[in-house]
Amino acid sequence: MTVMTRFNNQVTPGGYAWWYIDAVSDDGKHALSVIAFIGSVFSPYYAWQRRRHGAGNTDPNAHCAINVALYDLSHQKRTANHWTMTERNAASTKRDAHQLQIGPSALRWENGVLVADVHEFAAPIPRRVSGQFRITPSVDVHAQNHTIAIDGEGAHFWQPLAPTARISVAFAEPALRWSGHAYIDSNYGHVPLEATFRDWQWARATLADGSTAVSYDVTLADGGSLNVARRYRANGDCEPFTPSVTVALPTTRWGIHRACQSTLESAPSITATLESGPFYARSLVAAHWLGEPVTAVHESLSLTRFTQPTVQAMLPFRMPRWAAPIK
Repeated sequence: MTVMTRFNNQVTPGGYAWWYIDAVSDDGKHALSVIAFIGSVFSPYYAWQRRRHGAGNTDPNAHCAINVALYDLSHQKRTANHWTMTERNAASTKRDAHQLQIGPSALRWENGVLVADVHEFAAPIPRRVSGQFRITPSVDVHAQNHTIAIDGEGAHFWQPLAPTARISVAFAEPALRWSGHAYIDSNYGHVPLEATFRDWQWARATLADGSTAVSYDVTLADGGSLNVARRYRANGDCEPFTPSVTVALPTTRWGIHRACQSTLESAPSITATLESGPFYARSLVAAHWLGEPVTAVHESLSLTRFTQPTVQAMLPFRMPRWAAPIK
């Protein structure tokens, strides 16, 4: 089984690997999300090359990116005011077991701590996004291997790396300093997402005892569905839990369907829409999980929408491509 704490695992032609991070400050005023991609699943350039040459003949290393989104939750308008996702080629990427560098930004493991150095430009309005954050997992991530096939077949895998962790953030541009709770996971797959899935709803929440609950609801291309629900305790223990019911939430302005697990006694509600795009939405959702109220980080993804030609044509405005080799 692939262990995704190593950044140098081989990625199948036409496939992908990503490392996902989200965090919310202790005072509830700030949040961030970061995704580092080998074979960027949301890249229009990667999708075009797969259609032209076939997925099995397309190199994922030629389509890498680090997506950074910084959120100011103290204002009513909570969408990301600093958002970056510049795609880079293989010459702009360097990785080994402990470090992944994509262009001028990098993730690396230092004595069990994940350190991220971010030096990017936002899009479509250029502005610098520069700083560092450090994430300290509650347990040794290299000793964990909670890997789940989210398609039920073994083409797509989800691997929580640090479901319970602490983060310290220090950015110069914009000027930010805060600490809070954080979450790290990884996904990897041997075929494109849209070859297997129609859509998914994913959410994770920190519980009162410091553990993290995660719910993954996927709709497969053949119409089937699969739910994965796990609770990860701060000592590394993992246990499944039975989701109660899936409750529909308001769609986004782009018409993206949103839904979240919650109890019937306490219907979930959107407290903030952080990202709203033509095929993807990230939200904060007030829900009731495992007997207690939670605020969940929630994402909705529509692969049928992603594959539409009009959507593909829009994406380069938010996802520029830059082919400068690492110096």
